[in-house]
Amino acid sequence: MTDTGRVIAAGDRVADFWMSLPGVKRILVVVPHVQAGERLLDILPALESDMRVQVMLSTPETGYRWAGIGEYVRRLDGLVIPWRQAVNTRFDLVLAACDWGLAELDGPVVLMPHGVGSLGSRIGYDGDVWRHGLHRDHLMRGDDVIPAALALATDEEKLVLAETCPEALPGAIVAGDPSFDRMLAGRPYRDAYRHALGAAPGQRIVVVSSTWSKHSLFGTDPTIFARLVEELPQPEHLVVAVLHPFVWHAYSRRQVLAWLSGPRERGLVVLPPEEGWRAALAAADLAVGDLGSVLQYAAGLGVPTLMSTGSLDGVRPGSPADLVSRIAAPLCLDRPLAPQVHRAKPPTDVERAEVVRTITGRPGQALTILRETCYALLGLDQPAHRVPVSPALLPEPIE
Repeated sequence: MTDTGRVIAAGDRVADFWMSLPGVKRILVVVPHVQAGERLLDILPALESDMRVQVMLSTPETGYRWAGIGEYVRRLDGLVIPWRQAVNTRFDLVLAACDWGLAELDGPVVLMPHGVGSLGSRIGYDGDVWRHGLHRDHLMRGDDVIPAALALATDEEKLVLAETCPEALPGAIVAGDPSFDRMLAGRPYRDAYRHALGAAPGQRIVVVSSTWSKHSLFGTDPTIFARLVEELPQPEHLVVAVLHPFVWHAYSRRQVLAWLSGPRERGLVVLPPEEGWRAALAAADLAVGDLGSVLQYAAGLGVPTLMSTGSLDGVRPGSPADLVSRIAAPLCLDRPLAPQVHRAKPPTDVERAEVVRTITGRPGQALTILRETCYALLGLDQPAHRVPVSPALLPEPIE
């Protein structure tokens, strides 16, 4: 259902009559899809407890929206305002992990990636291998740079930005990757994650992830989960499915679970699209995947990886996924899977370090850097208390 009226909220002169704290700074969190929302949830704890600020959420109206995004945003229990109200409200800070709709908003924007880095690994929809998140089309409207602060993952990305959109350099900061920091913080809780996934002592956890598109693991072989559950004996292996949110929202929860009903009956563990995959990687003994960010994070954590050779058709040369494809064991879908699984080895220390360099240039520091950036734009002094990096949450498999 489309909202037809305005929500009573700070920033509206009529609504000010009802506001108990009318002078708070207004922060808008832009949530066009789940993966952007989850990335921004990594940052919000560093801001939202401050009684000088108030957080609101909204979903851009671009003519298309992912099914279920409204329900997802409402489950976050924040104040959700219609997009038309958002574009007519002055905000003191806008947090975004996707460029959709940002040019319409009034307020300084902090833009960050929602996966591994801003460059991405996917060839553009138009076939342009050089079109990525640091392209001028994503960062400018006319002569104006959209983000007041552009959070980059690595110093190398800043060098690329100097070539592709030098106008955005003054606002660029190398902040690292808050999601990877949470995975690293979760490594000491590996046993708790294993227990939450239902793994028995000594059982190997095999995390099988698929991004979206026809080049993805699920796109090239929709039977991949059934095949792995069939070929890997359950007493020794627990297979965990991680599907990109776009798969869930393009086909629906009901349809995806129906497609996976057979392997689920034989022991497949399915994680929801919102959370759980990071904890699963921290607990994993093996990761199987494609060009998506999940396999890149797995390699950065030192997990043995297998990458579907079919996904390479969608990989941009020189990208993080291209690097992982040279480190991971190849997964050939036209051959038996079990022998390939058993041959997978962890990356060497040198290989792992190389992957980590593509993920973050500031390990463990992302939350601190982004918090400092946000408070500078808000014009407020930071609170004296520090905000520690929270470990990845316990996974909650779908029943």
